[in-house]
Amino acid sequence: MEKNFIDLPESRQQQLMAFDRLLTIMDELREQCPWDRKQTLESLRHLTIEETYELSDAILENDLPEIKKELGDVLLHIVFYAKIASENNPETGVRFEIADVLTGICDKLISRHPHIYGDAKADTEEQVKQNWEKLKLKEGNKSVLSGVPASLPALVKAMRIQEKARGAGFDWDEKQQVWEKVEEELQEFKENFDIETTEVIDQKEAEAEFGDLLFSLVNYSRFVDINPETALERTNKKFIRRFQYMEEASKADGKSLTEMTLTEMDEYWNQAKALKV
Repeated sequence: MEKNFIDLPESRQQQLMAFDRLLTIMDELREQCPWDRKQTLESLRHLTIEETYELSDAILENDLPEIKKELGDVLLHIVFYAKIASENNPETGVRFEIADVLTGICDKLISRHPHIYGDAKADTEEQVKQNWEKLKLKEGNKSVLSGVPASLPALVKAMRIQEKARGAGFDWDEKQQVWEKVEEELQEFKENFDIETTEVIDQKEAEAEFGDLLFSLVNYSRFVDINPETALERTNKKFIRRFQYMEEASKADGKSLTEMTLTEMDEYWNQAKALKV
């Protein structure tokens, strides 16, 4: 049922007016700005990826003002893509606009939530996920895993593959079983790598076993409610902070990391840990 703008709560009217302002500015920039006129779907792609990572960083830092800013940048890109797609496109002949994008996602959300908008029953998160995957297959997906983007980073892709497999019922029952698999994969990796001499016995096989080990660790992370991508990125950030502390502290003492022994560097590293850098 359609609603009249005037009948909407004031807060919703303000939201719609703000969105209308963005659409108007986008129209003006596309017509008047040389840089904006030049952009294509392809030229924006790498910029969108960059903006998404900047949003991710802001979320990890729990920086709400920065999250707000980065959300604006991502929203701008969505509007920009829709604006370009609404123009004549002789290459594909396919056109759509922002209203089509919004209508499409609304229709999909309604169809994918029959427990809210239909007669289906789903009392748990797992039931919702299973229903979601079943509906996607009915919509034409050939495989439960076909919804995993090929260009995802490997760690994120492993997590999404496992989540989707779980949605289809293919998963371990207990986390102890998963940990046993981790230990099994670790042993298989060690069998392909001579720890005493660090000589690779079979490089290709060792790489394959290391991949299996990482995949099993990602799998275990799901069972203990740890996002492996988030965990690794937090460790990356922690390492950067502590390494930069070593650089600054050693420089203040008139020393250079390149001229120090590992034992000397460890003293600064332990300082950073003690200070919870």
